[in-house]
Amino acid sequence: MGVTRRRFTIRASVANGIDHAFFAFSALAAAWFAYLLLVEGARRGWQSGLLVVFWLFVAYLLLPRLHRILTQIYVPGYFIGRARTADGRLGDPVNLAFRGREQQVHRAMREGGWTRADDLDLRSGMRIVTSTLRRRSDTGAPVSPLVLFGRQQDFAYEREVDGSPSQRHHVRFWRCPDGWKLPGGFAVDWLAAGTYDRSVGLSTFTLQITHKIARDTDVERDFVLATVTGADPSVTVNVIEDFSTGYHARNGGGDAIETDGDLPVVDLSTVDAPPDPVAPPADGRIRLPAPTAFGAGVAVLRALGILIAVVLVVVAPDLVADTVTHAGADLTTRDVEAAARGSALVLAVYGLVDLVLAVAVLRGSNLARLVLMTLCAVATVTAFASDVGGDQPITLTHLPTVGVNILVILALSSPRSRAYATPAVNPSAAPRSSRAARYRP
Repeated sequence: MGVTRRRFTIRASVANGIDHAFFAFSALAAAWFAYLLLVEGARRGWQSGLLVVFWLFVAYLLLPRLHRILTQIYVPGYFIGRARTADGRLGDPVNLAFRGREQQVHRAMREGGWTRADDLDLRSGMRIVTSTLRRRSDTGAPVSPLVLFGRQQDFAYEREVDGSPSQRHHVRFWRCPDGWKLPGGFAVDWLAAGTYDRSVGLSTFTLQITHKIARDTDVERDFVLATVTGADPSVTVNVIEDFSTGYHARNGGGDAIETDGDLPVVDLSTVDAPPDPVAPPADGRIRLPAPTAFGAGVAVLRALGILIAVVLVVVAPDLVADTVTHAGADLTTRDVEAAARGSALVLAVYGLVDLVLAVAVLRGSNLARLVLMTLCAVATVTAFASDVGGDQPITLTHLPTVGVNILVILALSSPRSRAYATPAVNPSAAPRSSRAARYRP
């Protein structure tokens, strides 16, 4: 067993190194692609619309990846009284603690006039964008995820201000791990971060559209306390004074924040609430993460496009030839037909390999994930070498091909994609084909 475990540890270490290499490579490749988008978008005419694509790519893909790399180096991994953003930056201060069961928390917040925020997904995310643009109220709008104890908030509550979609009170809750205690030995069941959204703007650190919070987070902390204790006088509050040194800092969006460092502990044990529901037994399966679905989905679409092109070459070679010659190529129709037929087999094999790998990635194959990223990385390096060497400069027509390869690497090298495809670090765990052997992030 000791030899097996050692071999497994070595394999896990090698796989970890490979993943870190792809993670770093994806950042470099994304920076190069952002440069290409900027160069093409800086031209006059309709191509200037690429500047919007440049902003979206930089704000939502490149900068978060760079932050993830840097924060792994300098941000502490232990509790320091701050939540973290999804890409590792220090977020809002943890300024509230609660004792009580989950149903008691829900009852106290509802009685205090709070509405539970929806979980953030594609539908709710689009809803908050449209409500903000239309300036319409959305009382259950989701809040952005922040991380504590290595996971996103368990739930959040909010209160709108005068029906405004850009201003609201909100507080995120994290359940404390069993047996975990605050520094100083204080035992609590929940930690929370209450902040006030004052407007909508761009994040200073990522340029993403986000809510900007008010500087004095103690005001929001005290507002949460007032609403909860005002609704139920039996609720008691004990304050851990100077729990942290009072400080001025910035949160993950670059907003200035300040706090006096006190931590109120709210005791909800007297709140009349039904018992917590019994959680169903975990089935060990992991839901398909969005990055894996996106990366493999892009590869599937690329494969289908290639296979459709092959079918067109075989079924209607004259149509392909006419299209190429009309585009201005200095070739005869016969030359184009011969070249197309000659490359059809190669394209068909490439498309089928792409499709098989993408389907295997969706099913959780780590080998397929690594092979697909390798193929995309080789194609990216080849395009970069041709561009730098002047053999085939990257132009507007080449951007989609280059961009697809980089998008696939960015998605499949993400921590969530890796967790979905990597077996648990346990040589005695279930076989690779079983989802029960996979780590749940």
